[in-house]
Amino acid sequence: MQPLPVEVLFGIYLGALTGMFPALVSWALGFIFKYVTGVSIPAFGVVVLALALAGINGGLLALNDPAVVQSGYRIVVALIVVLMLSLYAHAKGDAMGASVPKRLSWRKLRDRTLSSDVVELVGARGEAHIEVVGEVTDMEGYPPLSSETRSEIETGEWRLPADLPISELEARFADRLRTELDLADISVSIDERGRASVVAAPPLSGISKRVPDGKRAVSVETLVPTGIARGDEVAVVAGGTEVRGTVIAAKSSLHREAAIKPDGGTADGAPPTTAAPTTTGGDGRITVAVDRSKASELLGVSRAKVVVTARGTRREFELISMLRRAGKRFRTMRVKPSGGLAGGTIGGSNVRGAYDVAVLAIQRPDGWLVAPRGGTEVRAGDELFVVGKRAALDAFEEVIA
Repeated sequence: MQPLPVEVLFGIYLGALTGMFPALVSWALGFIFKYVTGVSIPAFGVVVLALALAGINGGLLALNDPAVVQSGYRIVVALIVVLMLSLYAHAKGDAMGASVPKRLSWRKLRDRTLSSDVVELVGARGEAHIEVVGEVTDMEGYPPLSSETRSEIETGEWRLPADLPISELEARFADRLRTELDLADISVSIDERGRASVVAAPPLSGISKRVPDGKRAVSVETLVPTGIARGDEVAVVAGGTEVRGTVIAAKSSLHREAAIKPDGGTADGAPPTTAAPTTTGGDGRITVAVDRSKASELLGVSRAKVVVTARGTRREFELISMLRRAGKRFRTMRVKPSGGLAGGTIGGSNVRGAYDVAVLAIQRPDGWLVAPRGGTEVRAGDELFVVGKRAALDAFEEVIA
């Protein structure tokens, strides 16, 4: 018989050797039972099964070398190691079975978020710096990007909310690039480290595509208000004439973001640093889309006054902002024929109480149902507009799908 420390080491080695297979079986059983039935296997059952499998492995080793099981200390230590490995593997399998979604889909994989170590806290919210890596690729079928536009995309300071799924970050980043740089088309891919690959197409036209049907674009010299942006409503006053229109381009005499050019850039060549490029004020020119009948009244005017008119407050955006601050999200879901709610009613299924979500509207081929009542039937093929917390929306989507 070897000294006790040596026997303990031999026991650990024997336990690890004979306990690997029981541990793998324990993990698999814990995962499958929890995932399929939602029930955990009792630990006593795992212990009995692990010891039986380890006994078979140990017996096979003893047939090859009887000295393996000649020491009682060695066997006791090996049994302890086998039990520890099996119970640990079972606990991990059980936890994984509880956390893995019952219904895997591409959409759920796309709902992953950015890695936590790339998130920066700005006040009470987290922001992430999106870095464009590699060269911006030209989109096939379109003319190549200009060097200025390519440089603005690659070197721009792009920051977005960090709590959004990566799929939504990609959509927002693409919309921002398309809006600020007036790109004809764009495709964005972002990884979990906030690194973006961009494929883009250049603007296909300038001012002409921003002039609505029935309007004409007229430029006048004026004292450009500070902070004016494309899309602002203004009144152009020249002599005794006042013409209302929409700003589609502006240029002022100052040089910090001094102009809103048709391509979305600025007069001094620097990339815009705001979501909507604005002027800094001063003497300059402003291009306004006005009614066709009013355009002739501004032609030939040497100088005019520009007054920015109020648009009012969009209350629906305030409501959306309040819901998002409360942790709520919006999502559209389509009811499948095999879904749990198909054929039932909103009230009968207790949607609000059971799933903690609210159905705001239902879209059907024959029209819309806004704020449906509890007696409204949910039919297969209906598209539901639902609000709730992200986890509740995920659970509700599994039910209707």
